[in-house]
Amino acid sequence: MFSFEASLDLPLIWFGLIVTALFLYVLLDGFDLGVGILFPFAPSHQSRDVMMNSIAPFWDGNETWLVLSGGGLFAAFPLAYAILMPALYMPVIIMLLGLIFRGVAFEFRFKAVKSRPIWDYAFHFGSLLATFMQGMIIGAIVTGFRVEGRSFAGHTFDWLSAYSFMTGVGLLFGYALIGATWLVMKTDGDTQQWARKCASYVLGYVGLFLAIISISLPLMNAHVMTLWFSLPNFFYLLPIPTATAGFFILICSDLHMGRELRPFFLSIGVFFTAYLGLGISARAPARPETSSDFILVKSPSKPASKNSRTSFFRPDARVSLS
Repeated sequence: MFSFEASLDLPLIWFGLIVTALFLYVLLDGFDLGVGILFPFAPSHQSRDVMMNSIAPFWDGNETWLVLSGGGLFAAFPLAYAILMPALYMPVIIMLLGLIFRGVAFEFRFKAVKSRPIWDYAFHFGSLLATFMQGMIIGAIVTGFRVEGRSFAGHTFDWLSAYSFMTGVGLLFGYALIGATWLVMKTDGDTQQWARKCASYVLGYVGLFLAIISISLPLMNAHVMTLWFSLPNFFYLLPIPTATAGFFILICSDLHMGRELRPFFLSIGVFFTAYLGLGISARAPARPETSSDFILVKSPSKPASKNSRTSFFRPDARVSLS
């Protein structure tokens, strides 16, 4: 019977789909989470109404990409799912509770009168909590988990570290930036001017945290250091940080020049280059016959022990998908 098995690399295809879904979630749900982060600081009740209306047609559907990425991980990479989920149960549950709380507040706010300030803060803190947990999940995955055999062997709070806390705060500023530039594009008058000031303010913090993470990651892992700074890799990869710096300069210029559309798309560019840089750093060197050496790897040269760690960043890594 005719089969595409010889010509199609299904693990690689599924990996691409999951990575794409995650990136789309970060972008599409990022701007409405960013609006929620900025929500209580709006200059007036009318501005908050405008902010809420600007994301009303999109916020619910944006979370579909998160469901797709989680379901895809479970279906295509069950071992990865079986190790990641026990390690991240608590931050994932807290994130989901934040998203649920935000959704309830979104619906109730339109119907409330006297209790509207309560739902305003519920919308804000739900967005804040979900974003912070997403950032901490990223930091926890970067630092890795203890694995014994084919199971997570760490502790409940292994995900909680100074590095994951830093990535959580960094993502708060990142979502605030994309949310503010969204409001610059979608609103006018006092709300737009306030959003423009917010974007200018958080842009510096986004650059600061992005620089800290970009510097600390090679220092934490020798393979990442070699990958980025050895020749000729340095010259091949130089366009990524150069483009990122260019995006920051253009965003700053556009915000001060009064442009409305381009800051949002340039903010997407910042997220794309950061995502691309993380993906390149996550690619451990593997033998030519391995195809999906991107996700949840473990060392083939040492027996599993309680002290072994599974991470995206192992220099002696080989893929374990099933």
